[in-house]
Amino acid sequence: MSVRQALDPDHIPRHVAIIMDGNGRWAKKQLKPRLYGHKVGVDSVQAIVECAAEYGVEVLTLYAFSTENWKRPADEVGGLMGLLKNYLQKELSQMLKNNIRLTCIGDIEKLPKDVREVLNTTIKETAGNTKLTLNLALSYGGRSELVRGVRMIAREVSEGQYALDDIDEKLIDSHLYTAGLPDPDLLIRTGGEARLSNFLLWQASYAEIYFTDIMWPEFREDAFLQAIVHYQGRERRYGQTSAQVKSG
Repeated sequence: MSVRQALDPDHIPRHVAIIMDGNGRWAKKQLKPRLYGHKVGVDSVQAIVECAAEYGVEVLTLYAFSTENWKRPADEVGGLMGLLKNYLQKELSQMLKNNIRLTCIGDIEKLPKDVREVLNTTIKETAGNTKLTLNLALSYGGRSELVRGVRMIAREVSEGQYALDDIDEKLIDSHLYTAGLPDPDLLIRTGGEARLSNFLLWQASYAEIYFTDIMWPEFREDAFLQAIVHYQGRERRYGQTSAQVKSG
């Protein structure tokens, strides 16, 4: 049975988040510079976005550039920013054609001005699309997101907008970058590593996590669908027992 035949079309995760890891190591194995791996990785992004839209995923969050990535060599960071800008310019027409909405989470003010302008234009142009939300995590870190949210809430409490007893999970959710988006059902990490790397620390509390040795440049449609099939074979308990889940 092929992976497509094994897939249950009625049990597709609403929100899939991906840590796209392995570009540099893959390029090294090809005896190529790291940026070559990132360039081929863009092809994987295009393939997975199309596949997610085809199979009914509502939100696809891609960890494209972390707060820690700013520490990489300047030429690599510059190359990544160039690839991001080119991707957004190239894919805008396809996003409009395929009814894909672009959103972004992270401290985008740190992005170069030209990249930020293209990003904001793409977000604005695709705002009315409804088939798939492509959510790019750029200059993003889970801990810095939580610090930002806590500061916002503390300021609003000091101004009298909320009392301390008003602070609950719902209020915290509303002050995160992902406000308005469902939490991820499935979190995939490629490249053989098995850690969250400061990604969606709050939102992924009950996500099913899938690790694969496949490097991101080689992660294409069948690998993505295999991760969903694996997800479909799990029982999501949310801290409950099997009996509690079955009984609702």
